[in-house]
Amino acid sequence: MRALPLLALPLLLLAAACSDSGAAKDVTIDLRITLWPGGQGGGKPRRDWRLHCNPLGGNLPHGDRACFLLASMARPLRPVRKNVACAQIYGGPDFAHVVGSLRGRRVDTRFKRTDGCQIARWDRVDFLFPKRL
Repeated sequence: MRALPLLALPLLLLAAACSDSGAAKDVTIDLRITLWPGGQGGGKPRRDWRLHCNPLGGNLPHGDRACFLLASMARPLRPVRKNVACAQIYGGPDFAHVVGSLRGRRVDTRFKRTDGCQIARWDRVDFLFPKRL
């Protein structure tokens, strides 16, 4: 029975952010997402998407879900901290570049899967990088 209140929390947070209190601009998201599924120069064509939230727009598959998830995360695109030990595992050649704005802040960040920390960062926002269409 405790799971229901936990599920309702993100919905309440999103509703509060979109209220008429002036905070609606805080969830404004306008991103250009480029994915190289086989890595840059890997032979596979790159894929490009746009995502705009509040109001919803763009061509990213399941953009409504992506907007909701981005709005409910504190710092979804944060980089890996410097001087942190990361497992030396390789997650593949995939590479992504995200530019635009997120909650009024400029975004220009790259994602890769070259070690455990980068893989975890990628996985946190993998809904931005659809591989199969």
